[in-house]
Amino acid sequence: MTRAPLLVLCALAPEVWALRGGDWTGAAGAPVLARTGMGPARARARAAGLLASGRYGALAVAGFGAAVGPGCSPGDVIVADRVQDGRGAAHPLASAAPLAGALRERGLTAHIGPHHTADHVVRGLERRALHAQGALAVDMEAAAVLAAHAELRPDLPVAVLRVVVDTPERELLRPGTLPAGLRAWRALRAAVPALTAWHRFAASATESLPSTLPQEAS
Repeated sequence: MTRAPLLVLCALAPEVWALRGGDWTGAAGAPVLARTGMGPARARARAAGLLASGRYGALAVAGFGAAVGPGCSPGDVIVADRVQDGRGAAHPLASAAPLAGALRERGLTAHIGPHHTADHVVRGLERRALHAQGALAVDMEAAAVLAAHAELRPDLPVAVLRVVVDTPERELLRPGTLPAGLRAWRALRAAVPALTAWHRFAASATESLPSTLPQEAS
């Protein structure tokens, strides 16, 4: 009997490409990489379809995100200990400490803290307001994925990480974004062994390890 695979959800194709190029040799089963598309509605629909129809051992939401306060640089990883949205829904996560530890063991700079999921691109004053409320990162999908997870597979271990691609001092589409994006892409690829280590840590099964070549969900 093989171990149920890790399902990794990303919003964008470049995130999938970065993860697919990472080192999956330690994976507990062949991971499934799937693109949700941008925004909460698409993310929830895609996550619900996959969770309802597949057998997975753990779920990770991984990709790029924005830091909302000082102290983070492009290429840093922000691991969520809670994800909230603009309607007040909150999803606490027990995975933050082991995943952040695995990232740090592999030389990445990892921060732990709350993430906020918005339904639009957040900039300027709004970003600072989220930081004042305690958030470290903002994205447009994680809370929606976690809502589907809570509805369909609440027993499934779940983790959320965002690699910082822009900061309040250097927002997207401003000079310096291109090298920041390259650093973030490399960091996301380098995070793969930490994801597989977290999956092994989280999995309750102890079956033998099969092929580790990633698949892509259709």
